Amino acid sequence: MTRKSELQADAPWLESEWGIVTTASDYLPVEYRRNFSVAMDAQPALVTNPNGGIPAWFTQYVDPEPIRILQAPNKGAQILGERKNGDWTTQTAWFPMIENTGEVSSYGDFNENGRSDVNAQWESRQSYLFQTIIEYGDLEVDRAGEARLNLVSEKQISAAKTLDKFSDYSYHFGIAGLANYGILNDPSLPAALTPTTKAAGGTRWVTNGALTATAQEIYADFQMLYGQLASSTYGTIDQDTRFKFVYPNSVASAMTAVNNFGITIMDYIKQSFPNVEFISDPRYATAAGNVVQLIAEEFDGMQTGYCAFNEKMRDHRIVPAKSSFQQKKTAGTWGAIIRYPLAIAQLLGV
Repeated sequence: MTRKSELQADAPWLESEWGIVTTASDYLPVEYRRNFSVAMDAQPALVTNPNGGIPAWFTQYVDPEPIRILQAPNKGAQILGERKNGDWTTQTAWFPMIENTGEVSSYGDFNENGRSDVNAQWESRQSYLFQTIIEYGDLEVDRAGEARLNLVSEKQISAAKTLDKFSDYSYHFGIAGLANYGILNDPSLPAALTPTTKAAGGTRWVTNGALTATAQEIYADFQMLYGQLASSTYGTIDQDTRFKFVYPNSVASAMTAVNNFGITIMDYIKQSFPNVEFISDPRYATAAGNVVQLIAEEFDGMQTGYCAFNEKMRDHRIVPAKSSFQQKKTAGTWGAIIRYPLAIAQLLGV
């Protein structure tokens, strides 16, 4: 008899006499404890649904710093500067233009010939007011707060950016239907020049993302712009003048072109024109083509032009409703005030 069979034979006596149970089935009723044909490895059925133990949202993380959606930068004020003219009640601005006149004659003790005088002309511009509205409800704000979002603050930021974005647009293109113009479409600007023809064909600096103009060809276009400024101002603008060289960001890679001596076009230009500031502006990629401008910051000691507003942002009263609020915000623009258009030269089609 094996040891196992001996243990099974003695199990009833051990249990009845000494209370010793030799199997793990002591939790079963007595009639089943010695029935070794009963399966003991089956998993009992669950009453609850199978799960990972806790709701999934308890293991989620929300970053408190939101990701801002990329928007094109505003460059109008960087190009010309910005100032306030009047206030939001001002509808028209007048700009005096003074022309000094005079003639001389031969001197004589009793001669009364020769006269010097001035001629005044007044140029006007019209302002444009624009607005946006934010609104928020009590439940909307509280729900956003549960997600750690400052909803009211974010809507205030959206309103400020919306107004600023439109202001920048007006600084470039003005307002249609008004005497309100931008730096790219002021009717007094000189006609755009045509870029030089490139060895690769056409007039463009960059084609489908690939550089199609050499450093020498780009420099030749820059020289064309400078040549017009120097000629039209009779040398008042020279190589030491402070310039803004503005081009669309889509051709910005052209500024990395190098000549035969490994010098980039930016350094190449600065060797002869030390006071040039390079600015890329996405709005210079217009529907008519890529525009490049060379702007002398001053002409005869006077500022060439500036961007102007009559109201940067006016916060109107907060209007409460039964369970929500509204607030209007207003701004106003004069567009770009180009005082000396002859101090700006431009190319179209680079």
